[in-house]
Amino acid sequence: MTFETPMLFALAFVVLFTIGGFSGLMLAIAPADFQYHDTYFVVAHFHYVLVPGALFGIIAGVYYWLPKWTGNYYSEKLGKFHFWMSFIGVNVTFFPMHFVGLAGMPRRIPDYALQFADFNAIATVGAFIFGLSQLVFLFLLIKTIRGGEKATDKVWEGAEGLEWTIPSPAPYHTFAEPPHVK
Repeated sequence: MTFETPMLFALAFVVLFTIGGFSGLMLAIAPADFQYHDTYFVVAHFHYVLVPGALFGIIAGVYYWLPKWTGNYYSEKLGKFHFWMSFIGVNVTFFPMHFVGLAGMPRRIPDYALQFADFNAIATVGAFIFGLSQLVFLFLLIKTIRGGEKATDKVWEGAEGLEWTIPSPAPYHTFAEPPHVK
């Protein structure tokens, strides 16, 4: 296994989705759910499942296919910077929500008690980190689309299949005759 940017996002998806799953197990226990219901603990659980489950999977796919789509390699250094900013941002945003939820902070309120201010401030910083990391991702996408080191046909080591036998980016009409598949 190698740890290029797509694999980092895929592994982070597994780890963070698992954290969301384990917090969901706590919500499956009826006496505990009675206490956690309608608190920020549910918000933390939901977002640990949703953000890594959807966004990290999509971002991993974009990084995996970007060289084939554009014909250019992306900056691996910038991609890993984006990953670490995203990973840290997600955790700094959503992990403190477990604590304020366990302390009783309700969902869907316009204002909260002062006792929750510190954890909410930390979550806000994390949200800004995660938001800024997506601007890094946008910059990387635009930079890769505009040019860079030219991608080869077989972008990834060990890549097998018809998609890796055609040039990068793939031509509009790929095969004049149906290819022979082994």
